[in-house]
Formats: sequence, C-alpha cells, structure tokens
Amino acid sequence: MLTAAGFQVKVADTQDKITALTALPPHKFQMKNQGGQVVYLYADPTICKCLYYGDQAAYQSYQQMAFQQRLADQKLMTATMMQDTQWNYWGAWGPWY
Repeated sequence: MLTAAGFQVKVADTQDKITALTALPPHKFQMKNQGGQVVYLYADPTICKCLYYGDQAAYQSYQQMAFQQRLADQKLMTATMMQDTQWNYWGAWGPWY
C-alpha cells in the first residue's frame, strides 16, 4: 500500500544502511525536514529490510487508503456476522440491556 500511495523504496543492502534502518523505530512513520521539505520515512526491518520515503502527498494518500481499507474490513466483518446462521445475538445470556 505504501508504494501504491507514492512512497519510494530503498533497500538496506549494505551494513551501513542496515545499521541506519535499525536505528529508526520499526513500522512507524517518522517525519523529517530535508532541505526545507517534509519527508516521511517508514522503516521496515523485518519484511523487506527497506526504507520507504515519500512527501506529504504520498503520506496523505496512504492515510486515505488505510482508512478505506479499515472501513472495508469493518463492513466485511459486519456482513460475515450477519450471514452467520449460527450467530445468536442473545443466546443463553438474554438481551444485553
């Protein structure tokens, strides 16, 4: 999703890059000022062993995509629960109010 949002990828393919990558908080966005421009960094030392970097537009695009994904996941969960014929809202406990 990060690359689809416009983030670029740099692979940690040297020991210096690996050391720099592991110095960043894993799987969290970091905002840095580079040459008067805001750059967003996302370190992934576990899956791709790479650093994602992008501008404000890429970050906003990612945030929108992540929101849409969470919304779709919630809709799917609700639809699955409603289709489950074994789901018993009240069960032996009676109503929850």
